[in-house]
Amino acid sequence: MKMHVLDLGTLTLDENLMVAGTNIASASIPNKPNARTRIPVSSYCIEHAEGNVLFDTGCNPNAMGPEGRWSEFLQDLCPHAGGEECELPNRLAQIGLRPDDIRFAVLSHLHNDHAGCVEFFKKSKIIVHACEFDAALRTFGLRDQHTPYVSNDIATWTKTNLDWHLVDTDEKILSLLPGIDILNLGPGHAKGMLGLKVESGELGSVILASDAIYGQQNFGPPAQLAGVAYDPINAARTVEWIRNLAIRTSSQVWFGHDPVQFASLRKSTEGHYE
Repeated sequence: MKMHVLDLGTLTLDENLMVAGTNIASASIPNKPNARTRIPVSSYCIEHAEGNVLFDTGCNPNAMGPEGRWSEFLQDLCPHAGGEECELPNRLAQIGLRPDDIRFAVLSHLHNDHAGCVEFFKKSKIIVHACEFDAALRTFGLRDQHTPYVSNDIATWTKTNLDWHLVDTDEKILSLLPGIDILNLGPGHAKGMLGLKVESGELGSVILASDAIYGQQNFGPPAQLAGVAYDPINAARTVEWIRNLAIRTSSQVWFGHDPVQFASLRKSTEGHYE
């Protein structure tokens, strides 16, 4: 089994979205300016004897610009940057794979920077939490442009013959392939979150937490909530559930958007993890 870390560019956004209450005005600084920070966008591809698995699909190549997929709201809030080499189909090509070579595409959730390339995986089983699927389609139906769900992406999904598989069980850990488990994290950052647990010969056990835990500062301890959470109470519970699972299984936790941690990982352009 080989695990590839795919660098899909960056987002720039207000640091209060990463950790709630990072930048707070006070009596001495009543109009304290907000700070913006740059964070990585990533995907993970596991080459497995029983079928290749992709975790998350990053941003759509046509997200930005006057004719871009993303709404003006999203382009202004968290612009995406990255050359053509950072587009997911090109990252896969760099490791000798095509979208058609992916058996399972597991989506942590359906926000703009995690589900932008779903349409390329016409031969894959696309796995997402049922509540998240419902939330995205509701946003599309109501034409709400002020959410992280991209209506233009969803419109393309509805016209494409995609093989969706919805996780709606109460079971927390679901076996996908030998050595790969889906973590059913439920509501928190989004209305339905999934993680992935991968057994690597080189690394041991790795938990891919995605946006259930943006970064080390959110993980703590103590845990600190992100500024984006559909269900803050369950978001906090999920952090502790992942922490306990990591302790119980001696697992590393790889966060969704931690610049320092991501810089330390071996990218697909440098090699892979066995």
